Amino acid sequence: METSFLSATILLILITDPLGNIPLFISALQQVRPERRRLVIVREVLIAFAALLLFMVFGKHFLSLLHLTDQALRVAGGVILLLIAIRMIFPEHGLRLGDDEPKGEPFIVPIAIPLIAGPSAMATVLLLSSREPGRMFEWIGALSLSMLVTALVFSLSTRLQKALGEQAITALERLMGLVLTAISVEMLLGGVASYIRQFQR
Repeated sequence: METSFLSATILLILITDPLGNIPLFISALQQVRPERRRLVIVREVLIAFAALLLFMVFGKHFLSLLHLTDQALRVAGGVILLLIAIRMIFPEHGLRLGDDEPKGEPFIVPIAIPLIAGPSAMATVLLLSSREPGRMFEWIGALSLSMLVTALVFSLSTRLQKALGEQAITALERLMGLVLTAISVEMLLGGVASYIRQFQR
C-alpha cells in the first residue's frame, strides 16, 4: 500500500490523538498559569516534533544497526498501532497517564513524551522513513502538519471540551480508533505479504 502525503498526515494525527488527549492535557496544565499555557504548548510540541524528527531522519541507520528488516518493522508497527487503536475504542478503566496529581509546570514529561511523541508515533515515523527514504521531505511536511494540528487542538482544549462535552470527545476518539484499526491491519497484512513474497521468488 503506497502512502501519500495526506494519508501519512492523517495517520500521524490519528496516532498522536490530540482530541482524545484533551482531558490528560488539561490535567497536566492545572497548576500552570493561564498566561504561560500557550508558551508551554509551543515548547512541548516543538520538543515532541524534534524527538519524532530524530527518529524519522536517523531511522534507517537505526534499523541497519539492529539488523532489522522492513517487513519486521511493518508487522511490529501494525501490532503497536492495533493495540493503540483497541485502547482508543475500549479505553481501560483505572489509572492512565496524566492521572497523577500534577506538580508544577510540565517539562517534556508527560506532554511532549509520551503524550504526543509516544512509542506508536516513533514507530510510525521510523516506518515511513525506512520504507521510502527518498520522500523524506514529504514525511517531514506531514509530521509538521500533524504537530500544527496538535498544537491548535491543545490551544483550544478548554473551549473544545466545553463545546463538545466529554461524550462527544469520547465518540470522536472511538471513531478515530476504528479508522486506526483498519490502517494497522492493512500495515500488518502488508508486512506479512511482503515477507511471504521473499520465499516465492
